Amino acid sequence: MNLTSMSFDRGILDLANWLGNVIMPTIAAVFIINAVLQFSRAQEFAHSLYGALACLMISGLTRAFETFASQAAWNNPDLYWLSILTLINWFANVILPVYAASQVAAMALRLGLFSPVHPSSGWLRHLVSASLCLMVSGVLRLAEFFVTQGNGGVT
Repeated sequence: MNLTSMSFDRGILDLANWLGNVIMPTIAAVFIINAVLQFSRAQEFAHSLYGALACLMISGLTRAFETFASQAAWNNPDLYWLSILTLINWFANVILPVYAASQVAAMALRLGLFSPVHPSSGWLRHLVSASLCLMVSGVLRLAEFFVTQGNGGVT
């Protein structure tokens, strides 16, 4: 590649890719090392873990925005619809089931071996939250199935 064919837009894209794929994961590793050292000294380590998570999220969010934006040409009238559809699919297929799994894990931690079954128990709230997440995810998937099968119109 010669220098004359390099454009400013391509340079900014390469810089963003380098920061998101190389620098931020490296800084996240530094935060994780710091968290381990603070944990071994019995100090507060949550801030370092949050910093590592934020650094790792930058690369993932950049890739997610790239996916949402690159599905159609800039002048396609369905660009916004495709972006909203992808966002709903992402929530229905990834975010809600993962959150449901975290709620099941929280329920298992709260549920003791011999705890009484009471409506105000914390584990019951986690169970209901997980059930609702999976139910909303399933309903969205069912609606998507009916929409894709109904391309011929209502008869």
